[in-house]
This record gives sequence, C-alpha cells and structure tokens, in this order.
Amino acid sequence: MQKVIINDIDFSFRTKEAFKTLRSSIEFSGNDIRCISVTSCIPNEGKSEVAFELARSMAQNGSSVLLIDADIRKSVMQEQFKSGRVRYGLSNYLVGLCGMDDATCETNEEGFYIMFSGPVTPTPSELLGSEQFAELLHQSLQMYDYVIVDTPPIGSVVDGLIVGRQCNGTVLTVASRQISYRFAQDIVKQLTNAKCHILGCVLNKVEMASGSAYGKYYGKYYGKYYGKYGEDTE
Repeated sequence: MQKVIINDIDFSFRTKEAFKTLRSSIEFSGNDIRCISVTSCIPNEGKSEVAFELARSMAQNGSSVLLIDADIRKSVMQEQFKSGRVRYGLSNYLVGLCGMDDATCETNEEGFYIMFSGPVTPTPSELLGSEQFAELLHQSLQMYDYVIVDTPPIGSVVDGLIVGRQCNGTVLTVASRQISYRFAQDIVKQLTNAKCHILGCVLNKVEMASGSAYGKYYGKYYGKYYGKYGEDTE
C-alpha cells in the first residue's frame, strides 16, 4: 500500500463544525448508508473539498474510511490534498494494471485511506460503469466503515450519475450564488431519474460576514446559545 502525507488546512471553527454536522447527518441517515458519492452541478463548487473533509471527519470520529477520487477526467485532489509520490490510482486499477491494495494510499491520519484518480483515460464513463468499479465498491465496503466517492459535476458529464446510482446515497454540493435555482432543480431531476438516492445538499461558499444576510441570521440565532458569534475558538 502506498503512503501519503495529508496537507493540513487551517479551517475556522465554524467550518470545522459544519463538517462535523455533515458527518453526523450522514451517520444518522441509517446503518445501510455507507457508500456515499459527492457531486456538484458545475465545476469549482468545492465538491472535492467537501468529499475530502467529510471522509477525514469520519476518520477522526473513529471510523475507517476510504475516499475514492473518481473524477478521472480532471482531478484536483491529487495535487491539492497530499504530498508524496503516488504511483497507482483508480484508473490503473480499473484497467487491470494493479490490485486494489496497490492503488490505495494510507495517510498519516489513523483510519483515513485514499485512492487517487490515477492517469487520465479516454473512456472514464465506461470504466466507472464497469464490473470492476462495482466490485471495487463491494470489496471496499467489506474493509472500511465508510466509502466516500468524489465524482465529476453532473452538469458537465454523466460520470456522477453512473457512480451515484451504485452508491447508497449522494450528496449534492451547491456553491452559493453561482447557479440558478432552476438549474439546480434540473440537476436534482437528473439524479432522481438515474435512481440516485439524494441524501441532501451542501450549500458551499456562503458569505458568513456579519453584514451579510446569512451572517446576520445565524449570528442572531446561534448567539443565544453559544455566546458571541464570529469567534473562532473552541
């Protein structure tokens, strides 16, 4: 098994709590919800970061977690979240060039494992819809408590739909004020038609400054219970 060191990101207290809330929501969705795909409507909505931090939060809570980077076409995870050389990845495994253990990376955080996307291939949709990928998910669920799969944006390619219907549930990441309500509805309809079980939506990149609408509302609401809002201390 390959080994990588995770590059730590210094999130604010509010952001850390948001990922803990997302983790808890997934965990309370039922014992049969163990394989979760994470997707978005368009690129640059932060879905890879959401998938990464969700998997990491689960591992920090004592679960064993495998994060699969299934964005074979244009992965950002390989360079953004780790340091160290990775020889094999998902695409290598799917075309038969290595075994599952060879393509998996053990991180420096206990219980957290990652399978990066590997080299770009000319037929990513076919590979993700293959028996080899289905078998990968099946075997992974025998070895880990949770499997989180990062997939390409639904509005760009069909890969996210192909993966989503093979998982127990799908989390849709939507960046605040980047897409229209109607377009988001269209994406939800595509997921539903593909028989993907939608667990919920993560509203990402929300402006939480005190002068914004979100900041005013949540500051007033949570301030009653947790003291002065905006202090990033635990």
